[in-house]
Amino acid sequence: VTNVTFNGLLSQAQNGTTIVLEHRFFGLSNPLPSLTGENLRYLTLQQSIDDIEYFVKNVNLPMPGGDHLDAPWIMVGGSYSGALTSYTMDNKPGLFYAGYASSAPVQAMYDYWGYFEPIRENMPANCSADVEAVIEHITEVFEGDNTTAIQEIKDTFGVGSVQHLDDVAGVRSNLWDWQNMQPTTGPGAAFYNFCDALEVKNGTVASAGGWGLDYALAAWGAYWRSSYLETMCGGEDVGECLDSYDSTATYFTNTTIDNPYRSWNWILCNELSFSQSSPPPGIPALVSRIVQPEYDIRQCYYWYSDVFNAQNAPPMANGAAALSDQRYGGWNVSVDHLFFANGKRDPWREGTVSADGLNIPSTASQPILVSDGFHASDLIVDFGEADPSVGAVQQRALEVFATWLSEWKSI
Repeated sequence: VTNVTFNGLLSQAQNGTTIVLEHRFFGLSNPLPSLTGENLRYLTLQQSIDDIEYFVKNVNLPMPGGDHLDAPWIMVGGSYSGALTSYTMDNKPGLFYAGYASSAPVQAMYDYWGYFEPIRENMPANCSADVEAVIEHITEVFEGDNTTAIQEIKDTFGVGSVQHLDDVAGVRSNLWDWQNMQPTTGPGAAFYNFCDALEVKNGTVASAGGWGLDYALAAWGAYWRSSYLETMCGGEDVGECLDSYDSTATYFTNTTIDNPYRSWNWILCNELSFSQSSPPPGIPALVSRIVQPEYDIRQCYYWYSDVFNAQNAPPMANGAAALSDQRYGGWNVSVDHLFFANGKRDPWREGTVSADGLNIPSTASQPILVSDGFHASDLIVDFGEADPSVGAVQQRALEVFATWLSEWKSI
């Protein structure tokens, strides 16, 4: 709510009031005492949009005239809340005078292999070359029948006791660390440490082509064993820790509130999908091709076993993403006074209106600006100071909103 954020900066520039809402079924905003699948049936995109409408129309703010505001409402969000900004403005015309959607993956997708494309395109070339080589090798071995070679790879990563190969290949933590990158990120960041482990040998950095399969495989395995494995599993047996086929694991059965992963996965299983899987043939892969959306669908059954079964499959498996796009606009959204801000290095870029090949035009009523930033970089003022391209988007947005608000007329 302060001017360290873009929303605060915009509010300050326009003499506005900044409000932060907690989403239903996240944090402590729960109408029911647990996060069972039966209770989570009230967690839908439409219910969330309706919550926002109810708040806008009924809130009594602690200020003079706070019960009958005569002022324009602006909705600001980044990532999912950026998409929710677009969905709300599309679904509730006129509720908000304007909106700002940062890194908003508005197009729900069943198979979101594009998550890893901005990572592959923007990570150090030597690192991507070696990761691709290792992943291609793992896929080839895991799809074969050489049990000795399979066990060697598992042992290299310290996961020899893990039974299912997609559980070995499905751990994408090193790549997911990219989403934590920002313009101010420097040495010591998790993703940089990962690439350094593969590309710095005896003080020498590999050329753009990397060190090659043999060294990269051994180096990746050593790094994984000495860092992530301990972080993820602690003292727990590795075979049990990484077993996504154990439906009785606490990971799946803990229904206490204030568990964002359980709430978020419900939205994915029911409406947005976004399975972060391997790419189609012919596209270089950072993730093994044995990792397919079915890997995530199966876990939906375990997360919410009280509602999903053989007779009632998760909607993710039956076109839920396409239905959400039809309901809330997706890439086809067309709303006046909706500002989209995206980043070239954002792993969610391919779900935004700035996805490769879309070529959606930026207009005066629905501007689309793209910086060199990462995920929702433009929402933080410091990131705009660190990266001039992000700062330029922030400045342009302030100018656009100043123009739009100067045109607002009291009802």
